[in-house]
Amino acid sequence: MNLKIAIQKKGRLSETSLKLLEECGINISNGSRILKATAKNFPIEILFLRDDDIPQYVEQGVVDIGILGENEVLEKDKNIDIISRLGFAACNLCLAIPKDEEYSGISYFEDKKIATSYPKILTKFFQEQNINVQIEEIGGSVEIAPSIGLANAIFDIVSTGSTLLTNGLKQVETVMKSEAVLVAGKNLPEAQKKILDRLLFRIKAVQNSAENKYILLNAPNDKLQEIIDVLPGMKAPTVLPLATAGWSSVHSVIKEDTFWEIIEQLKDLGAEGILVLEIEKMIL
Repeated sequence: MNLKIAIQKKGRLSETSLKLLEECGINISNGSRILKATAKNFPIEILFLRDDDIPQYVEQGVVDIGILGENEVLEKDKNIDIISRLGFAACNLCLAIPKDEEYSGISYFEDKKIATSYPKILTKFFQEQNINVQIEEIGGSVEIAPSIGLANAIFDIVSTGSTLLTNGLKQVETVMKSEAVLVAGKNLPEAQKKILDRLLFRIKAVQNSAENKYILLNAPNDKLQEIIDVLPGMKAPTVLPLATAGWSSVHSVIKEDTFWEIIEQLKDLGAEGILVLEIEKMIL
C-alpha cells in the first residue's frame, strides 16, 4: 500500500518539492517526461500534475496528499486540510496599479476593474473591506491588462517586483503571503495516515536542520555559566573539560535567525575557537 502524493509537474516548486523528498531519504526515479513515479525505498507514489488541479485531486481521493502553493489551496477552496507549512516557494499576492497613479489607500479601488487569476481570494478580500470592485478573471499575462485597457489594476503573485516595473506598475497592497504547503484529504485510510506520519517525521527533521546550526566553542571556566545562559540549546549544552586548565569545550545548537547576535555575545564573554557546522538532520 502506497501513499499517493501530487506535486507540480514542472517549475521551481516541482524542483524544490523533489529536493525535499530527496532530503527525506526518499529515492525517486523521475524521467523528464513521466507523469508518475514510485519511490524505491519508501511506500510513496508521486503523480506530477498541474498545480491548480492538485486540490481537486486531493479532495476526490485520486491522490492522498499534495504539495503546492497556499495561494492555490485558498483559490480552489476545496474540502482539504493544510497539514504542514514547508517554508519554501514564498511569494506575496499583491494589488498593483499604474506607476503614475496616485494611491490614496484601499478606497482607491472602489468601482475599479481589477484583472487577476485569483478571483476568489480577491473577492473575499474586498468583501471584508466593504469595497465594490469589478473583477476581470484572466488566465495569464495579468500584468499587461492595465496597458491594454482591460483593467485599472491587477492582483497577482509578486516575488521580486521586477515584472511589475517592466510593465509600468507599482505594488500598493499585499493581500496575502503564500508558501508551499502539504495538503491532505479529509478521510485518509489508516494505512495511508501511518505512512503520512512517517513522512511528516522526516520533513520535520529536515526543517529543523535548516533552521539550526551546530556550534562548538572553547570557554573560560570563570565565564562558563554566562556563556551557557546565552546559548538557547534544545535542553542544555554539552560541556567537556579541555586539556588546558581553566577551559571547557561547549557544544550546542542555535537558531539560524539569531546566529550572529549570539556569536557576538559569546565573543564578548571570552569564547574562543568558535566552530559552526551545518546540521544534516535534526530529530527532536
